[in-house]
Amino acid sequence: MNVPNDSPLLVTTENGVRLLTLNRPEQRNAFTVDLYQALTGALHEADGDGSIGAVVLTGAGPAFCSGTDLGELAALVAGEVPEGAAGGFPGLLDALMEIHVPLVAAVNGPGVGLGFTILSFCDLVYMAETARLRAPFAEMGVPPEAASSYLLPMRMGWQRAARCLLGGEWLAADEAVAAGIATEVCPTGEVLSRAVAGAERIAAGPAGAARTIKTLMQAAQHDAVTAARGREDAAYIDHFKTAR
Repeated sequence: MNVPNDSPLLVTTENGVRLLTLNRPEQRNAFTVDLYQALTGALHEADGDGSIGAVVLTGAGPAFCSGTDLGELAALVAGEVPEGAAGGFPGLLDALMEIHVPLVAAVNGPGVGLGFTILSFCDLVYMAETARLRAPFAEMGVPPEAASSYLLPMRMGWQRAARCLLGGEWLAADEAVAAGIATEVCPTGEVLSRAVAGAERIAAGPAGAARTIKTLMQAAQHDAVTAARGREDAAYIDHFKTAR
């Protein structure tokens, strides 16, 4: 899969591992409609390619991901809807729930908003020792997203999730591991290589075995995640009705 270097998403493949790099470093890899669509397509393509044993997601530059591009979000709220916007964010969440290829995150820097909540859909998360996570939804006056109202309490426990979702506190890398959000803390310069090595171990296993195991693991939480997304979507609709 050949992708231009100026694409919002860079794609490379080696040793059965597909590396997906969010490529908007000057915007701290914030998601636009184009990036939502590019990542969604790349995830589906990797899932449909039997030669791919695992996918690694990381960010270009010093940040992992700063969530949704607030400039584009403001335009959406104002009624300036870019082509494909309706399927952007929900389409990505659908892909994260549907794909069976194992997904590994290399969190190379700060993850904010979706840069935090997307990690609940990853099977392994390697964090740089300088990376940290934040969910600023309460501060912004908006409901949580990406089923995080369910997934974060389930992963972290109620108290830790409340610190993040209600208090908007930063979560350091070692705290993320202790809370069950991340797998391992790595030296900053080694986070990607360690994540790729972890993905290669998965990819080296018997063909299809990891996908089957992940599918069984996903099935246990599918209905609860779907229901949480529905509640969050309804809360967003109510919020923006009130805001107007």
